[in-house]
Amino acid sequence: MNPKDEFPEAYELCKRFMLGEDQMIEVIDRMTKEINMGLARDTHARSVIKCYVSHVQDLPTGQERGKFLALDLGGTHFRVLLVTLINDFETNIESKTYIMEKSLISGPGGDLFDFLAECLANFCKDHHVEGDNLPLGFTFSFPLRQNGLANGVLTAWTKGFSCDGVVGKNVVQLLEEAIARRKDLKINIVAILNDTVGTLMSCAYLSRNCRIGLIVGTGTNACYVEKTANAEMFQNYQTSSKPYMIINCEWGAFGDNGVLDFIKTPFDKLVDKQTPNVNRQTFEKCISGMYLGELVRLILIDLIGKGVLFKGHSSEFIFQKWSFQTSFISEVESDAPGQYRNASLVLDKIGVRQTTEFDKRCLRFICETVSTRAAKLTACGLVCLINKMNASDVTIGVDGGVYRFHPKFHDILVHHVSKLLRPGFHFRIVLSEDGSGRGAALVAAAAVSNKFTKE
Repeated sequence: MNPKDEFPEAYELCKRFMLGEDQMIEVIDRMTKEINMGLARDTHARSVIKCYVSHVQDLPTGQERGKFLALDLGGTHFRVLLVTLINDFETNIESKTYIMEKSLISGPGGDLFDFLAECLANFCKDHHVEGDNLPLGFTFSFPLRQNGLANGVLTAWTKGFSCDGVVGKNVVQLLEEAIARRKDLKINIVAILNDTVGTLMSCAYLSRNCRIGLIVGTGTNACYVEKTANAEMFQNYQTSSKPYMIINCEWGAFGDNGVLDFIKTPFDKLVDKQTPNVNRQTFEKCISGMYLGELVRLILIDLIGKGVLFKGHSSEFIFQKWSFQTSFISEVESDAPGQYRNASLVLDKIGVRQTTEFDKRCLRFICETVSTRAAKLTACGLVCLINKMNASDVTIGVDGGVYRFHPKFHDILVHHVSKLLRPGFHFRIVLSEDGSGRGAALVAAAAVSNKFTKE
């Protein structure tokens, strides 16, 4: 049965999420304009897609060798890695994940960096490399303005972080100071990079035509390979001997100036009001794992209030903000057609137990509507970057929990990129193998072997 007929009330709420091809083409056009503005010196300040210069100008050759450390900070889980590049087929990665208390992600910045230094020191002692002065690549997955390969200034916190005293500071220096305070560790921080750059580098190690790195996880962002001559925010863009520069788009902020208002729903506006960064990261709030579950929850609450779902029954849990996890969407959509076992388990988890098959079908329809829009918008971004590079054959490296674990995200993404790309253009999407670890090590390897320009 047509959802419009089967779930008229839900359809009425969800139809604003259903993007048509004309709307998607308009999104691509508006994003292209913002990226061009972000690259150019005269318009950079006005662009919401900042297109930060990564200072990474060489892709992997496959000849990188050695032992490197990597840090990965991009959410509430922080990782330390020891990466040994053995040959182009073999990489040994040892890692440990540390969970951060909520007080660390919203407290003083000094406490956060002291914690990172403590974890790093303990990890290095466990692996007997604390005095080896190993090169370290720091994957820092927040908006950075990079003034050099090892100089990154935080421009804004995202993903729920709000530590004082870090915005506007060089985070490499903050980490170095925290390490120095300990007096028990020798580390050479040679590079700071975004997780998208790590993803691109990791995939390019195996797929030489990888030119885009994409993250669709807690947050979303992308980087791509641009002509150095177009990267006007790079000081030596006119004289550099290197033809290419990886650009960290920071596309999560696309729409912060109102250019995406034409696709925003009332539920997007409600979610935005509940975040610590109101009116910021507009594109990200339509796509990433931090927000998709809350969008579904708010639609459910609306329908419960109207007596449409669960016979008006609910639970205290579902009325708690952010209680409907994005992983629940993946679970619900993993059910085979006509099957509702996972939907029943999810409803049980949120304390709603008096449900019918209609309720479960409607829940799946809502989840599909929200996740499909996320995949369509991601497709718009990828088409924009492929068009920008005029790349007729390109590999896209992808990572992030939404992409990895949602059962249909990849297929929807491929379908719409194929539909929107110009004839004759070909692309391949590959899953990144630990971009924040292997990718950070590859950037560090290139830095110490002087492959990257010191300009």
